[in-house]
Amino acid sequence: MCDLLEPWAQGTILRATRYPSYFAYNLLRVERDPGMSAEELVSIADQALAGYAHRRIDVEDIAAAERLRPALETRGFKTMRLLWMRHQAQPPPGPHVHVGEVAYDTVAHLRLRWHQEDSPDQRIEYQQWAREIALRRGVQVLSISTAGEPVAFAQLAHQGRQAEITEVYVDARHRGAGLGAALTRAAIESAGDVDDLWICADEQGRAKELYARLGFRPAWSAMEFTLWPEAVDEISKRSP
Repeated sequence: MCDLLEPWAQGTILRATRYPSYFAYNLLRVERDPGMSAEELVSIADQALAGYAHRRIDVEDIAAAERLRPALETRGFKTMRLLWMRHQAQPPPGPHVHVGEVAYDTVAHLRLRWHQEDSPDQRIEYQQWAREIALRRGVQVLSISTAGEPVAFAQLAHQGRQAEITEVYVDARHRGAGLGAALTRAAIESAGDVDDLWICADEQGRAKELYARLGFRPAWSAMEFTLWPEAVDEISKRSP
């Protein structure tokens, strides 16, 4: 999806020019301790992403990320510490819950609720780009319904001999009933015979405990720093 990959001293600049609002593919990736201040790093990101409405910095050295975190948060960056987990053991059996494969748009209302819960300050056009990218990748969407209405979904993407469970979401009114576990089990089964199956969790959240019970094991941690478009606009106004 990224048509421009440009190396820099401490990593790679990624851009998907067809999807300028899709921050996950337009970012400054820091692949080792940059040995610089947050201000210096932001300056490099400003140059790398000039003309984009957001700023995104991914730091793969978690110790360096934690060192930079206070200053970046002071500048308005939203932080997420991510734990990448690889599937290495079969999940224990669970109660039977019917999980069916559905079209991407069948769970559009759930994606919107997730958007409103997690990132209310994120521009809605991000979801439009996410849809186009998902359809281009041929993702598989699994869903659980109650009274004919989808209340939870998971998304699975394949690339060669690898697969990733990219999304698992349960509507707030239906949490605590094991639907997230049922969806993740179904996604594991649907992944089939792959060399690696991945899932990514908020390291400071509870989902990682569920994924561990289902056979995923920690592989590495990284940190995402995102400055939403409105914050970029406000900082630009204050700049001389």
